[in-house]
Amino acid sequence: MCQNHWLLAIYLKLLTFFNVTKADVIAQIADKTGIDKADVSVAIEAFFSVVKNSMADGENIYVRGFGSFVNKKRARKIARNISKNTAIVIEEHYVPSFKPSKVFLNKIKNSDKVGK
Repeated sequence: MCQNHWLLAIYLKLLTFFNVTKADVIAQIADKTGIDKADVSVAIEAFFSVVKNSMADGENIYVRGFGSFVNKKRARKIARNISKNTAIVIEEHYVPSFKPSKVFLNKIKNSDKVGK
């Protein structure tokens, strides 16, 4: 049983290695720029707030060399409620989406660390 706990610990460590949280991003920006983490956190939160509010107002955001935050239109459709076996109508609506730039896509495609 002790060996299983050891394997679980390694697995959990690997999961955290491959995922980056907002706190990790804040720490990396603070380290690279020398700006205090609290100030970086305020700036990151302000950025997210601007993106959410702008998109809620129907505006798209374009960041050259990074990508676009856009609202995508979803058409009205009929779906099924499988638990009641009834048809339901899902009205036309918008969903937020991110479209990476060509520069961003090429960086990911040419990375030797992604997908391996």
